[in-house]
Amino acid sequence: MAVTSGTRSTGTRQDILDAGQVVMARKGWAAVGINEVLGAAGVPKGSFYHWFSSKDAFGEAMMRSYFTDYLAEMDAVLARPGASAAERLMAYWRSWREGQSLEDCRGKCLAVKLGAEVADLSEPMRLALKEGTTSIIDRVERMIDEGLSDGSVSVSGGSRAVAQTLYDMWLGASVMAKIHRDPAPMDNALTSTEHLLHLA
Repeated sequence: MAVTSGTRSTGTRQDILDAGQVVMARKGWAAVGINEVLGAAGVPKGSFYHWFSSKDAFGEAMMRSYFTDYLAEMDAVLARPGASAAERLMAYWRSWREGQSLEDCRGKCLAVKLGAEVADLSEPMRLALKEGTTSIIDRVERMIDEGLSDGSVSVSGGSRAVAQTLYDMWLGASVMAKIHRDPAPMDNALTSTEHLLHLA
């Protein structure tokens, strides 16, 4: 799956951002140069500096583009008609589990890949990550509140704290799954999520 307001760009700028997501998700931030991103996008070097003043500015725009897409996909999953809040929320976690490839996530796990790396390297990228992940947690919190209202969810403690715990757990599980090259941590996260929401 991928948060901020604003109009999505089209054309060359978006081609560069999309290519950057795929390359960076595979290799990381520091290991990738601008030329590699431009090669993947199929655009000349001059195009980069037409749109971005620096790699750092590109990184911030890339993260915001990623979260815009992610949140749109998340909203689509959470908007399933006729489903309880619990069913919609669990559909989101299952989509996370299915979308996290251990080998090549093709840009679908950029927050997992770059979170720790760029937090100490780029303040604009850190803030974009903070805003994006906070928007995800906001949505999880709203779904928990809906579940409390429709009776499909029960939690111990406040819905915000539970939403934060769930996101932290899934982010950590995704990292561990990559370290071990095994989806078991995400399977465990799915089971723990059901217990935290008192679904099992």
